[in-house]
Amino acid sequence: MFAVTLCLCGCFHLFLFVNTVYSEKNSEATTPGRKGNLTGSARKLKDNAADWHNLILKWDRLNDEGSTNATKIVNYRISEKSMKEPDVLMEEDGSSVAASERRVNQSTLELEEECVNLQNIVDKMVHILSKMEKMVSAEKGICELEKFQYGAKGRPAPLFQTWSTQQFAEVSSRLYEAYKQELALKQTILQELAHTTNTELSMVYLSSWLYQPYIEDSIKLLLESLLMETGHRGL
Repeated sequence: MFAVTLCLCGCFHLFLFVNTVYSEKNSEATTPGRKGNLTGSARKLKDNAADWHNLILKWDRLNDEGSTNATKIVNYRISEKSMKEPDVLMEEDGSSVAASERRVNQSTLELEEECVNLQNIVDKMVHILSKMEKMVSAEKGICELEKFQYGAKGRPAPLFQTWSTQQFAEVSSRLYEAYKQELALKQTILQELAHTTNTELSMVYLSSWLYQPYIEDSIKLLLESLLMETGHRGL
């Protein structure tokens, strides 16, 4: 009876050992993010990649809206300038002067409205940038956590395809810095555009707003690489 009990006990412990090993291997197979539900750092990094994509889409829509507003501002300034320097001769009763002043006043009101609209767009871009900054901070935190868990070299195997966790943080930092510089440019354009009387300079401002010189092709490529690495884009 005693021997039977020992045998049963041994079999039970063997079953637990085999089940534990199988569970760990199965977990390692599904955790890297190709299949199954993600958790922990992998889940956070994949969510951040989707957030980068969505925030940049919102930014691009705001950029298009802002370009339309900025063009209207320049057109109002050009129109205002031409109305203040009329080529027609004044009538003796001054009626042409009064009509010109009314047009100038109306143009000024419309100019102020477009300036407010452009300010609102820039404010929304500031909000987007603050969200980008939080993602960068979160990914740096993940890197610090992995250094604590695994040592200076970090996690021994990638969470997804080939990138280390440090690469995710570096890519996010580069994306953030590019949009930070672009926002600073747009804030300068916002401050100067309505006060610029030089038409050529106004055209430079409009072109700079629309084509976003700090958002280079390499930045767009980084975003696509991030989406591919995390499985949001097919290989």
